[in-house]
Amino acid sequence: MARQASGEFAWGDLIYDWNTREPGSRPEPSLFEILDETLRDGLQNPSVKDPCLLDKIELVGRMEALGIHVVNTGLPSASPRAFDDVLGICRAIRDRGMRIRPAAAGRTLVADVTPIIEISQRLGLSIETNVFIGSSPVRQLTEDWELPVMIRRSAEAIDAVVRAGLPATFVTEDATRSRPDVLSALFRNAVEHGATRVCLADTVGHATPIGIEALVRFTRKTLDEAGAGAVGIDFHGHDDRGLALANSLMALRCGVNRVHATALGIGERVGNTPMEQLLVNLKLSGQLEGQDVSAMPEYSRAAARMLGWSIPVDYPVVGRDAFRTASGVHASAIVKAQIKGQSWLADLVYSSIPASAFGRRQEIEIGYMSGASNVIYWLRERKLEAQPELVSAILLAAKKADHSLTEPEVMALIEAWQRSR
Repeated sequence: MARQASGEFAWGDLIYDWNTREPGSRPEPSLFEILDETLRDGLQNPSVKDPCLLDKIELVGRMEALGIHVVNTGLPSASPRAFDDVLGICRAIRDRGMRIRPAAAGRTLVADVTPIIEISQRLGLSIETNVFIGSSPVRQLTEDWELPVMIRRSAEAIDAVVRAGLPATFVTEDATRSRPDVLSALFRNAVEHGATRVCLADTVGHATPIGIEALVRFTRKTLDEAGAGAVGIDFHGHDDRGLALANSLMALRCGVNRVHATALGIGERVGNTPMEQLLVNLKLSGQLEGQDVSAMPEYSRAAARMLGWSIPVDYPVVGRDAFRTASGVHASAIVKAQIKGQSWLADLVYSSIPASAFGRRQEIEIGYMSGASNVIYWLRERKLEAQPELVSAILLAAKKADHSLTEPEVMALIEAWQRSR
């Protein structure tokens, strides 16, 4: 008999898991964190709308429910509204006793970090301050930046943050296209002035997993040699090459202890590491042990509503079709598993992801590729008797259609059949 571990995803003898065959390290659940960038990088997408303050606070609450550790509340130096929204979000975090920790971002300019310090002092709340500067030759040429100027600006901004008693994270924009000597100089300067974390930003989605492995190992070696082994490393990925998720997972495997993501991957250009897909992969690999992620669909739908976004129907886990089938072969197998009284087996037979763990369930529709199992399941789900003649009538209509039948269409077929009797 197959063994199933209680509460986690060990499917015993049913699955030979090639994902665990290759030796290699992976982070323990307590040794890494997740930072949600939806309200900062997500809002830089040109197609989204900036939600009202109440919506932003609601979304932070949904992040908290998922167990996300840190939220980037925004860029308070960008505008008076941005300042007020960061202030309002941080006030809600304080007043509601949320566990999620606030962060805010600014360029390596004292003028950019000053609003963050002001908000912190008004509220009596520690706010992690992420100061960023472009570190690649492309940015240096574009901005006419010489390394000594970059080092001085970075030091001044970090000094201001540290004097205010706030944790400083030093972010190297475009780190994945930056020279080792420049990164080394910037990292050493940052930790000498009190930065407690450095963040490797794949700002234009240039990196591959192999590149991430090399960059993370270089960064850790540089920090260790500088006597800064306790300094944390973040990874912030973009999805221009479709590799943000793979890069984030590789970064964690190589020793990064915090990764950034956004709801539905929304962000600048084609977006960031998708939070939903990150959480799914971490959960299935046992790295979110005991963490309840069943509220993920509500988080995703709320983010889409607030930002004026549409969730693609085939989006993993939270898309409409993620656990939905109209195929006769698939439906038959799912129904057989449910007949055995094993809901977890129904989740497993045609899915690598247990729908129930992520607030979803298997759905069987009726379409042109369906069989009798689809119709019987559909009727029984709605407490309707699956009479053989009715099943045949519905299936005949489905085979003639060019789409999966909607509920009103099936109900109309049922009414027509009842009238004809």
